Amino acid sequence: MINVTQNAARQLRSLLEEQPRSRGGKGLRVQIGKGGCSGLHYEMALDEKKAGDEVVEQDGVEFFIDNESAEHLRGATLDFRDGLTGVGFHIVNPNASRTCGCGSSFETARPA
Repeated sequence: MINVTQNAARQLRSLLEEQPRSRGGKGLRVQIGKGGCSGLHYEMALDEKKAGDEVVEQDGVEFFIDNESAEHLRGATLDFRDGLTGVGFHIVNPNASRTCGCGSSFETARPA
């Protein structure tokens, strides 16, 4: 499945701590959507586990990936970056055969 860095887990923990306590069982949903200039793009949101999700646990927090997205993310690394070139979650995806200039969309060798 995907690899999650300690920086990404630390940032997710921080985001979850800001949420109301009544919303337990949340994690970060990492998925692939259709669109963008290269055909596919990454989507991430705080969410709860759904039936059929693959779950990646890192340092006590969970990341959820649906089956369709898992095919495009296999072997990818999710990191959190805080630097001069931007702040946010970042995916390094070995399955991307082409990416757009902004880095938010990509294309794989096999059709979506």
